[in-house]
Amino acid sequence: MTRHCPTRRTRRTIGSVALALTTVLAGTAATVTATAATATAADPLPAITPRAETPVLHDDDAGGNADADDPAIWRDAANPARSLVIATAKEGGLRAYDLDARPLQSVAAPPPAGPDDAPGRFNNVDLVHGLKLSTGPADLAVTSDRGHDRLRFYRIDRDRTGGPLTDVTDPAAPPVFSADQDEINEQRTAYGLATWHDKATGRSYALVSQRERTSVALLELTPGQDGKVSYRKVRTLDLPSSFRLPNGTSWSPCGEPDELPQVEGMVVDPANGTLYAGQEDVGIWRMRADLTGTPKLVDKVREYGVPGVYDEETEECTPGTDPGYGGNRISADVEGLTLVHEADGDGYLLASSQGDNTFAAYDRELSDNNEYEGGFRVTPAGGTLDGSEECDGAAALNEPLGPKYPNGLLVVQDGHDAPGDGDRPATNFKFVDLGKVMKSLDD
Repeated sequence: MTRHCPTRRTRRTIGSVALALTTVLAGTAATVTATAATATAADPLPAITPRAETPVLHDDDAGGNADADDPAIWRDAANPARSLVIATAKEGGLRAYDLDARPLQSVAAPPPAGPDDAPGRFNNVDLVHGLKLSTGPADLAVTSDRGHDRLRFYRIDRDRTGGPLTDVTDPAAPPVFSADQDEINEQRTAYGLATWHDKATGRSYALVSQRERTSVALLELTPGQDGKVSYRKVRTLDLPSSFRLPNGTSWSPCGEPDELPQVEGMVVDPANGTLYAGQEDVGIWRMRADLTGTPKLVDKVREYGVPGVYDEETEECTPGTDPGYGGNRISADVEGLTLVHEADGDGYLLASSQGDNTFAAYDRELSDNNEYEGGFRVTPAGGTLDGSEECDGAAALNEPLGPKYPNGLLVVQDGHDAPGDGDRPATNFKFVDLGKVMKSLDD
């Protein structure tokens, strides 16, 4: 069985090479065949510039080990200009921003259960609207706490003194995947997350993936006493970790020993209960949100089928010859997935192609089999407002959000904020006019 390299260090190298090659190709008149991870000068993707960015986060001791990861957009129906972006910062907890990208609240991740245990680490976030709590209906931000293998729930109240987010997590909420604290400390825990309201039953759910495994769990959200929220596991589904190639061989993405190709980016289309899940080094899956039926691989990463050998000394994979079985739209890792809804029922599934710093758009209508519709890059707007590189998470909302974003908003994570601060790891979130994105895809 051959394996392909997914280590973050290696992926950054591949992405940097691809970006450099793209720049070279753009400046030459010759016809060049680029590598699979590179856009050609003859077919460049549209460049979209952001309008604002959040303050930088630093993933080091001085910065509180804060690392931007995944955003969600909450719309204030009474006053859309006062809408919020709620985003995870891993060990830095949860952040709430206004539409000027200014911080309104910082919520700390929970401390370790014990002195030798893992600390709280918020990975992904999504929203639930109008959940019927014992204290009345409420909009909630739901986040996966990888450090404790649990979900955390925060009630959203835009006018609350002290900030819009209030923790309403039931203290008795159970681990999602782990049997005990020792398993939690191994960190094969709650990772990717998407919420889903089943219109047929009126129940609300969270879909949660497992780090370093292929499992996705369906959790029903269960309101309790005093406005608290917990959940119960309904079922799990395991995506493949090994794939039969057209030449008859078996292939799995390369990784550390006993590490399987995980899922992170996920989103549910509320119109038809369809879950889209990004298996980082494989591609984008489509399946029923209730985790019944058979998943379908909508698109593959370019690196699909490429053999690789893991080197324990360097903690990297050395890729072999590409047999040509991968896709040609997205490069590993496939990350943040988000949906753009249109009034006529059409719209897009957007995916972060982390390996080449681009975004891919697919038709969200099942009747069109999620056909590829185009792509774009988020590029610098100036010397102090850069674009998005190695994007982890993304969120789009195609509704008016006041005078700043009358055509909706796209928020994307930036894995390398510039100009940065020396060698300190620097990440943040970019705010993009969704109208510009829609225009580029419609042209």
